[in-house]
Amino acid sequence: MDKYGADKIKNVILMAHGGAGKTSFAEAMLFNAGATERLGKIADGTTVMDYDPEETKRAISINTAVAPFVWKNKKINIIDTPGYFDFVGEVKEGMRVAGAAIILVSGRSGVAVGTELSWEYAKEKGIPVAFFINKMDDENANFATTLSALKEKFGTAVAPFQVPVREDGKLIGFVDIVQMKGYRYDGAKLSDMAVPDSVSAELEEARGFLMEAIAETDEALMEKYFEGEEFTAEEMTLAIKKGVKVGDIVPVFCGSATANRGITPVMDAISDYFPTALDNGDNVGKDVKTGEDKVISPDPAAPLAAIVFKTIADQFVGKISIFRVYSGTIKADSTVLNANTGTQEKIGKLLIMRGKKQIEVSELSAGDIGAVTKLAVTQTGHTLCSTASPVLLDGISFPQPNLSLAIKPKAKGDEEKISSGLRKLEEEDPCYKVSNNTETRQQIISGVGEQHLDVIVSKLKAKFGVAVDLIEPKVPYRETLRKKVKVQGRHKKQSGGHGQFGDVWIEFEPSGGEDFVFETNIFGGAVPKNYFPAVEKGLRECIQKGVLAGYPVVGLKATLVDGSYHPVDSSEMAFKVAASLAYKEGLKQAGPVLLEPIGSLEVIIPEADMGDIIGDVNKRRGRILGMNPIGGGLGKVEAEVPMSEMHKYATDLRSMTGGRGKFTLQFERYEEAPQNVAQEIITKAKAEQQEDDK
Repeated sequence: MDKYGADKIKNVILMAHGGAGKTSFAEAMLFNAGATERLGKIADGTTVMDYDPEETKRAISINTAVAPFVWKNKKINIIDTPGYFDFVGEVKEGMRVAGAAIILVSGRSGVAVGTELSWEYAKEKGIPVAFFINKMDDENANFATTLSALKEKFGTAVAPFQVPVREDGKLIGFVDIVQMKGYRYDGAKLSDMAVPDSVSAELEEARGFLMEAIAETDEALMEKYFEGEEFTAEEMTLAIKKGVKVGDIVPVFCGSATANRGITPVMDAISDYFPTALDNGDNVGKDVKTGEDKVISPDPAAPLAAIVFKTIADQFVGKISIFRVYSGTIKADSTVLNANTGTQEKIGKLLIMRGKKQIEVSELSAGDIGAVTKLAVTQTGHTLCSTASPVLLDGISFPQPNLSLAIKPKAKGDEEKISSGLRKLEEEDPCYKVSNNTETRQQIISGVGEQHLDVIVSKLKAKFGVAVDLIEPKVPYRETLRKKVKVQGRHKKQSGGHGQFGDVWIEFEPSGGEDFVFETNIFGGAVPKNYFPAVEKGLRECIQKGVLAGYPVVGLKATLVDGSYHPVDSSEMAFKVAASLAYKEGLKQAGPVLLEPIGSLEVIIPEADMGDIIGDVNKRRGRILGMNPIGGGLGKVEAEVPMSEMHKYATDLRSMTGGRGKFTLQFERYEEAPQNVAQEIITKAKAEQQEDDK
């Protein structure tokens, strides 16, 4: 592929609600540009962008994929992202390096939650947006209704650039509103046709709106508009380009991605109206040496500054790091600096990715997207830069994992392979975390949703050959006591030679905090001081298991008040045993109770869903602390909820709010569990213990 400068490169992200047709849209563009020889289909598993075996199997996009093509002497890097909520981290990766966005909307189902989220992400980034109303060849598709919903949701800047034309209920072409010309679909190509009278009213209204939007981009054009003069083609092109860049004009196109109808006009619009990497302007980074802000210009001769926005864990090639160059030029067989770690990285072969296909190049300059393999320490979000002029670019803000499940190996002896595989997959996906809970002795994986974790498990089997089940993680309960007691622990054992003797009286009571407190209040040397540490050590070992269900004991104060010893038979071990005997008896008498972890919950949801959310929190034994509107039709609910009731809240909240709800849940404290709940937990724990003892 020829080299292109920042003034010829456009990085365009495709976003949508799941199933709107992004991947088919990308496939049609690549085919039309001659970047592929055939038009792949999702159903056949032959698309360029959905090449991962999991994507082929599920017939959905799971990963962000990149593919370049050349159109009208512009290099366009298409960034295809998943539409399903569980893979939002992939969208964040693509959004970090995008200069413009095309949001696909189904002409059949209209504006969906994913459409709204895509718009929000683009507006947060401040990049231009265009809509493509897809599936217009479906008999139930309705352009006018979908356009009206887009205008209502996203404002008056939404402007149709086309009006579809139907004949006998079938989509046969469209009218270009800018040119006021009719086009008939002839396969992927277009042929001229007369503008039908059936769309004249719709066309006139759309044309009037577009001309007004064009006029508002420039005072001279506004004056011309009021005088009733027609704009020239050049004036319209420049005005639309300006309006699109600042968001005053949001073009709407239509067609069918799977039938490859209406795709080339969008490709023309990308080339004519969307900003290049040079148009997108300067970025700001941090000078590593001074800590001050530093302007990063899209100049190929400037010092290198690039960001790795995606990592792929390939079982054959190893780690593939995909990056965008913001400044300077990166060359094969060179050395660069990782600004995040301060270590140097060796760049071997430089690649351009077209789906899974790797095209080797000698260099990549400002504005372009490429890849490199086998970087030692570089992770997603890291900056690669010049060693002489180190600079740090902003990383990527990922959503926190909010669903955790425990790993259960299907075969014994696979534990090491499982851990190794999970760690490698963690490099690939920043929204997924793996940890070991030493208390419950479970390996925990955390992700955005059930489908996300299901994909992780499938990849683990496919890439690393180990199969696991996902089960509900154990809840780390605690035990404590409610009253003060004084008990004796006496250990006496006689055998040949020296015997064993230790005798203690210990007062057990609540400590007033969570920590274990040990004190002594001995008079007259009833227990020699050199045995005090043994008593404390014995108790500290004991508090790892309570007397109710075997959970750790917290909030315990133990005071050694009396005892006795034998000058020959007493030992540290004997006093440790005596302390443990006192502990078991003391906690039984001291009114032991079970404590459950309580979390602080914050939920942001549409105000219309407020009642359902509050009712659901109450069902989970939660306590509502506050309900407040926060603007934009959203409300915030604050509550405290037992963590044991929140296991699949991510899935449930998504279901209750249609994917519009967000939440955070953080551990707050331990609190006494209700008697009926505690009894159920104790019974279950004892049954598990009996099973383990078999």
